[in-house]
Amino acid sequence: MTHSILLDPALAILVVCGGSALFALAAVHKLRDMRHFSAAFANYGVPPALQRLNLAWAIPAVELGVAAGLWVPACTRPAVLLAIGLLLAYAAAIAVNLRAGRSGIACGCGGPDPEQPIAWWMVWRNLLLSLLLLAALAPRSARSLELTDFATIGFGLAAMALLYATAGRLFVQNRMHS
Repeated sequence: MTHSILLDPALAILVVCGGSALFALAAVHKLRDMRHFSAAFANYGVPPALQRLNLAWAIPAVELGVAAGLWVPACTRPAVLLAIGLLLAYAAAIAVNLRAGRSGIACGCGGPDPEQPIAWWMVWRNLLLSLLLLAALAPRSARSLELTDFATIGFGLAAMALLYATAGRLFVQNRMHS
């Protein structure tokens, strides 16, 4: 007899909320200063022909689409796959530039330090985030949400946000002292 593992609906919502928040905030950071993001985008070695198309605007637009699409049941699967594709593309772009010795270019990720240089931990972070987002594709349990589930989701989001920010800060501090 084959047993299928079903994802608890509270955990599924937590993953969707976290992914949606991540992509929405990333897009907002880019849109706040598109001139800076366009320069960071070009520094990744984007061919001049693509730079002339001004594709830098497409990235936050797609990120906003992912953030919204994660909430629409009919779009969740494509949004998760697109999110994973973006994260893997970002990881690949960072890894290619690091391997080429271009570790001084700005990440373009957004956040408190717009000039934060790329680093290997960012590649691993994006790979881990891709794996976590895969959970949103798992079949879900039919269990009804209870009032305590909303507390679990809220506190889970807070914990995820703190962990994400703390890990980023620790990696930046570690790089400054090495």
